Amino acid sequence: MELKVIAYFKSPFTDKFGIPRQSGLVDNVEGMIVFVPEWQRAEAVRGLESYDYLWLLWGFSANKHAAVGATVRPPRLGGNERMGVFATRSPYRPNPIGLSSVKIKGIDYDAKNGPVIHVTGADLMDGTPIYDIKPYLEYTDSHTGIRCGMTDTTSWKQLEVRIPSDIEESLGDECQTLRDLLALDPRPHYHSSNHQGNRVYGMSFNHKNVRFMVEGSLLTVIEVTAL
Repeated sequence: MELKVIAYFKSPFTDKFGIPRQSGLVDNVEGMIVFVPEWQRAEAVRGLESYDYLWLLWGFSANKHAAVGATVRPPRLGGNERMGVFATRSPYRPNPIGLSSVKIKGIDYDAKNGPVIHVTGADLMDGTPIYDIKPYLEYTDSHTGIRCGMTDTTSWKQLEVRIPSDIEESLGDECQTLRDLLALDPRPHYHSSNHQGNRVYGMSFNHKNVRFMVEGSLLTVIEVTAL
């Protein structure tokens, strides 16, 4: 079976560091689905405006190496415990295919490369290839009162985020989105489980380089510069 790219994702994330580890964790992160020329046809998305959410099937295009072995180290477990690759959502899989649920913000039929689908809550890097789009159906796709493996027994501890007032002012409307992203602790979890208080991290977000430090449960933004 040959998978054909139908679209590419436009995202404020130009590298993997700092991207939410699951879709929907930061629901105000905006992105766009831009179709390849073959599918830049209004009839291809006819009826989509009556749905609120989409499933995206996409490729882990930034992976630098293929999956090896049958086990992985999930960040949720601090990167210190192995689990079966098929019991996780690790990006390093036999077939590097991702699955994300995103919210439709709107469809721009008049865009230059339209129709362009504007979405929120995505966990995709800029330029990610999309292989398929399917509408999300609550009556079949949503299940309550179910077991969810390691997420039932391990908590995702969020950080307190401190952003100096001058940086807050310069960020404007982006400030809350950045705060929500940083609260998820974008560091590799083998860093977060060890003392790394003197280390400065850099994260790209919406054409900006965000530099920060973490001491205990407090993350402090120290500089934001244009890329």
